Amino acid sequence: MRIETFFPYRLAIAAEAFSRQLFRVYGREFGLSREEWRLLFLLEDAGTLDSLQLAARTSLDKVQVSRAAARLDEKGLITRAIRDEDRRLRNFAITDAGRALFALCFGGVAARSEAILASMTPADRLALERGVAALHQATADFAARSEAGEEAAGPK
Repeated sequence: MRIETFFPYRLAIAAEAFSRQLFRVYGREFGLSREEWRLLFLLEDAGTLDSLQLAARTSLDKVQVSRAAARLDEKGLITRAIRDEDRRLRNFAITDAGRALFALCFGGVAARSEAILASMTPADRLALERGVAALHQATADFAARSEAGEEAAGPK
């Protein structure tokens, strides 16, 4: 088997290429790292999240979340506060400056994303969206079966 035909590799390469195109907006134009962009996006949507919630929702580990949050805090885009009930955790909230920067970034990021997707036929785009949703569900189902000790089980 060649790596170029291995589905997980092809998916990762496509996702990375798409992500690099979006980075041209939030990274090059606005000076945010990929991790900072993800945290800012989540906090703009949710308002406040703790460190465990951020790590779970970004696919970043706790160290990546911590470092990106520290940089965003230094830039005045978010605030970090120690949680009273568990001092190991932090609560993060977006600031007005963070909301303003996100609003500036998001228009360009969304436009670039839409331009890429618009280059696909409507049928291919629908198939991609369905496929991504199906893959996400299949992965979640597999993880649940795996945790229950049913790894070899196929679709139910």
